[in-house]
Amino acid sequence: MCKKPIPFIFLIIYMSLFGCSHQQTGILIKGKSIKANLIADDQFNNGLSNWMIEQRDGGTVEISDGQMDIDDANGCTVWYKQKFEGNIVIEYDAVVLDKGGKNDRVSDLNCFWMASDADNIDFFANSTERGGKFQNYHKLQLYYVGLGGHDNTKTRFRRYAGGGERPCLPEHDLSDKQFLITANQLNSIRLVVYNGTIQYHRNNQLIYDFKDEHPYTTGYFGIRTYKNHMLIDNFKVYQLID
Repeated sequence: MCKKPIPFIFLIIYMSLFGCSHQQTGILIKGKSIKANLIADDQFNNGLSNWMIEQRDGGTVEISDGQMDIDDANGCTVWYKQKFEGNIVIEYDAVVLDKGGKNDRVSDLNCFWMASDADNIDFFANSTERGGKFQNYHKLQLYYVGLGGHDNTKTRFRRYAGGGERPCLPEHDLSDKQFLITANQLNSIRLVVYNGTIQYHRNNQLIYDFKDEHPYTTGYFGIRTYKNHMLIDNFKVYQLID
């Protein structure tokens, strides 16, 4: 994967100052240009200290050539340790590999965002208990997209309500090829949380645009997968300034 970030056509950098928290950007959301400050940036050049790994036996998460390399056998979630609040944009690049490896299965380029655990003030208190098993995340409150799930036949958006409720509306259950994964190709992902507008973009394509009347406004971001091999790079988070 190329280390150089892939710019979104609606992302306009107009000021760069010293330090992550001072880099400012203009982002277009629903036709409105919103100022944003860069508040998190991981180019995977200094290990995985920013991340909490929850993975079942048989898989690995490591740094390889300046990227996060997730090689998973039975289920994995990798959480960014910083908690985010308010209106944000999350961006990262991902490549799902199909090059003959034992876990090179083109499926499940998934993610959680704005995740919280109503049973624990410390979100990571149950990290070991969750352990990468998918069912152990059902009780959380969060937004979820499963890109290319079910052996790359389905892409789905869900709003986890807590207590195991995670409905999938018919319009959020997609199977057209344009919404699935192409092996060994770059996926530039963008997640938006803005005043109840919840969006998921892939390679400049808006796939989900959901209006949440009771939006989640604080929580954690996690990369989620099951039995695949993928590379993650160019992770950035922006705080939107209305």
